[in-house]
Amino acid sequence: MPAPLHALALKHHELLKFAVVGGTTFLVDNAVFYGLKLTVLEPKPVTAKIIAVLVATIVSYVLNREWSFRTRGGRERRHEAALFFLVSGVGLVLSSAPLWISRYGFHLETPDVSLVTQEIADFVSAQVIGTLIAMVFRFWALRKWVFPDEKEQSGSVRLAPAPDSTDEAA
Repeated sequence: MPAPLHALALKHHELLKFAVVGGTTFLVDNAVFYGLKLTVLEPKPVTAKIIAVLVATIVSYVLNREWSFRTRGGRERRHEAALFFLVSGVGLVLSSAPLWISRYGFHLETPDVSLVTQEIADFVSAQVIGTLIAMVFRFWALRKWVFPDEKEQSGSVRLAPAPDSTDEAA
């Protein structure tokens, strides 16, 4: 790898790892979403999407905790997991909202549109737009609240310096 590219990769290693985890969970999400949507939950695509995101979220927690952000944290695991799933819950709403708007706001579903149009709209709204919005939010929120940098966390609480003999008033 060329030196400038290597330096850039080192500088943004968490983002790159997060992207790999995201790609993996994107595949999990798609497999579960389409597996359910094309079979048992055919009339309920939003339910299929929610289940898919929940499965992908569990995979995401394990991979992010053990690989992407393994040098961060310092919280008790239960607290960290609770925060992760809270952030992911917001991500679930953000990733499902475009599909809901597409299907029920814009009525991009059969018989109002062709099956091909419905499937393209479902893919673009749920798997592209929803995933991108949720991804940006999750990366920011995971770094800020779930896996904070211990150095930044300990540096944010500062005690007032002890009075110095030169600071005393006469």
